[in-house]
Amino acid sequence: MQMPAPDPHVLARKPELVARLRAVLPRDAVIDDPAETRAYECDALTAYRCPPLCAVLPASTAEVAAVLEICHAMDVPVVPRGSGTSLAGGALPTGDCVILGVARMNAVLETDYDNRFIRVQTGRTNLSVTGAVEAEGFFYAPDPSSQLACAIAGNIAMNSGGAHCLKYGVTTNNLMGVTMVTMAGEVLEIGGPWMDPGGLDLLGVICGSEGQLGVVTEAVLRILPKSEGARPVLMGFASNEVAGACVRDIIEAGVLPVAIEFMDRPCIRATEAFAGAGYPDCEALLIVEVEGSDDEIAEQLEVILAIARRHDPVALRESRSADESARIWLGRKSAFGAMGQINDYMCLDGTIPVSALPEVLHRIGEMSKHYGLEVANVFHAGDGNMHPLILFDANRPGDLETCEAMGAEILKLCVEVGGCLTGEHGVGIEKRDLMNVQYDPVDLEAQMAVKDVFDPKWLLNPAKVFPLGASAGRREGSRAVQ
Repeated sequence: MQMPAPDPHVLARKPELVARLRAVLPRDAVIDDPAETRAYECDALTAYRCPPLCAVLPASTAEVAAVLEICHAMDVPVVPRGSGTSLAGGALPTGDCVILGVARMNAVLETDYDNRFIRVQTGRTNLSVTGAVEAEGFFYAPDPSSQLACAIAGNIAMNSGGAHCLKYGVTTNNLMGVTMVTMAGEVLEIGGPWMDPGGLDLLGVICGSEGQLGVVTEAVLRILPKSEGARPVLMGFASNEVAGACVRDIIEAGVLPVAIEFMDRPCIRATEAFAGAGYPDCEALLIVEVEGSDDEIAEQLEVILAIARRHDPVALRESRSADESARIWLGRKSAFGAMGQINDYMCLDGTIPVSALPEVLHRIGEMSKHYGLEVANVFHAGDGNMHPLILFDANRPGDLETCEAMGAEILKLCVEVGGCLTGEHGVGIEKRDLMNVQYDPVDLEAQMAVKDVFDPKWLLNPAKVFPLGASAGRREGSRAVQ
């Protein structure tokens, strides 16, 4: 994976940079020892690593603004970082950058149950947002698999989703406002706890912008009352294609479950060994959850189970208690950790029309045989957000390159059938060089022109999202004016 060479002018000014940063931050908030910066050399895409020039851990919007103003004046690139759970290399450093981590910014600033919002600093973890309001009967809907660790900052950057976002939407559908600091140190307030304002949808531009436009330090998030009840059902099938067809038919029937999750045999066996959830040993399974009153749940499940039976399931298990519900979800929530215990893997993220699920799953199976690498599928089937896990051996020469080539083919397939390169993990560096598969040069130019407005020097996360060849003139132009 190609990354720009570090700028020697920036490297030479490291002592001056560190001194200026220490003048505006507490001493322990500036990390410049080479051994300690290795803690920031990668995110969850661990195949690529590069220690940053230094890392800073501000604790307030004012401190973030002071850091960015210094880096802007010295033409130092800045890579924002939430909790480092990005699977697309969104927080991968360059050797001449400052990592700006928001982990110390984790406070709840305001809670309003009457108007159903919470304002938090963006270093707060996803799960702890719900933790702050659940005693009052509320929750925050987006629930990525990494919700125990991932930060709201990263959720906003990548427009994260999760298992229950089929019904409630992804981050952009639950984000009401942000406080954002531009690269020049200007603090902007965009949106807020009210209905959508008129004019340009700047909040929609910022959510999913992957740290390209500014550093989001505070967020106003929509909170929702918990439903009266919820019940999952587990369905086992004889093939991936049949399970995919069942998902398609459920959606076409007009039923809207709160979640439809998919797992195939390699993932089922790994999670059983890891968590012992009691899943059937089948080729593929679905977890479908509905919610509402008892009558609503019964009516929805009647339709869903009738559809499932048309596909000759090898197992059907409807939860009858809170404990049974927890066990149905146990394996799915443990899937990524379970797979990590048995193999190195690369987790992809592409989105397709639900109607294309059977075809795409079949073609992924063919690619697996062609490339000689096993694939485990575990994903949000209801909205077509696929997460194929390509298993490889990082210690075997050539395996990573083969994995990357296969991953590129899968993502191209997603675009080919009418989908897109990412659903919730973002582009980062993983899909950067595939952007021209989905977008033509005119589209890419329009997107880069937006970055020009917010970050004219191209100092924020400059080697991400856009193919290096397309962004070269802008990035190199910023160096020429030093």
